[in-house]
Amino acid sequence: MAQRCDVCGKGPSVGNTISHAHKLTRRRWLPNLVSMRAMMAGKPRRVRVCTRCLKAGKVTKVI
Repeated sequence: MAQRCDVCGKGPSVGNTISHAHKLTRRRWLPNLVSMRAMMAGKPRRVRVCTRCLKAGKVTKVI
């Protein structure tokens, strides 16, 4: 399953882990995703949303 936010499209970013000896190895930073039920296009749907979108109020929860 893709690590993508269904609202803003935020996904993994890549870079290097740098050891004390300055060896570089590739790594990924994954977004902080929450699986929840939200209203999308007027219907309740289960979506994966990053916590930044959730905190900003871009999604309305289904109760």
